[in-house]
Amino acid sequence: MSSIIQVKHLSKEFRDIKAVNDLSFEVPAGQVYGFLGQNGAGKSTTIRMLLTLITPTAGSIEIFGMELRHHRKEILRQTGAMIEKPDLYKYLTALENLRIFALMSGMKVTEKQLMDQLAMVGLAERAKSKVRTFSQGMKQRLGIAVALVHDPRLIILDEPTNGLDPQGIADIRKLIWHLSRDLGKTLMVSSHLLGEMELIADNMLIIDKGKKIVEGKKEALLNPDTVQVEIMTDDKDKAIAVIRETNWKDCLAASANGTVLLEMQKEDIPQLNRTLAERGINIFSLRPKHTLEDFFLSLTKN
Repeated sequence: MSSIIQVKHLSKEFRDIKAVNDLSFEVPAGQVYGFLGQNGAGKSTTIRMLLTLITPTAGSIEIFGMELRHHRKEILRQTGAMIEKPDLYKYLTALENLRIFALMSGMKVTEKQLMDQLAMVGLAERAKSKVRTFSQGMKQRLGIAVALVHDPRLIILDEPTNGLDPQGIADIRKLIWHLSRDLGKTLMVSSHLLGEMELIADNMLIIDKGKKIVEGKKEALLNPDTVQVEIMTDDKDKAIAVIRETNWKDCLAASANGTVLLEMQKEDIPQLNRTLAERGINIFSLRPKHTLEDFFLSLTKN
């Protein structure tokens, strides 16, 4: 499968702060790519570099097979994005906002096409209402409509469900599914709502303190046939060395913050525990983890 985005060894420093640290990842074409991390992990900084809003300190970015530094305009014409709170003209109507952004993108669209875009995000009935009367959730929906107005191949959404009630979140989930499954769009979605990402994402990237912690297909990360086991020990490095001498060496998934994470068969857990104990490794805790939230917290906790 071809990749729409290829990021290699990307870094961004702000004086003595390294916001993004040697980050590499690929976003497959036609899928929903979940971008996860705690506040301050470097998600928004990474997205801003993808959209040329800030310049990387080091590394390379290719989008649609083109180097971003040399093909900026061509790439951005095929990219739609909403970062944090959308910038809108609050004294104009939703329809007027959409018309202005369509003109700015060079698109010639009909009134019906604009209304279809508003209907897609659930705002058709408020098309002629001024944006200053909108709730934050409605502004989020209009921001997504703006991101879609020029029919982009790649859509980047930073926390698209901010301010939405449960029904609104479900509506955006259906919209993302529609854009990906029915229209073949590629979406990169940053979110802190782990349950939602578990529902919509095909692939996931988790970063912490600017570094990649884990990346892969959702099915591989959350395989129902295996159990993710978090081990906390007084000697993480020794535990990993012992595991690498056993049949569980291919089960190692990640290690961070004094813990070791494996993906393994549930029935093998007691034998693993005995093996580590026999080798003199003190186990403080050993527990199965099943959900994306469990997995995320095990990798990013302080």
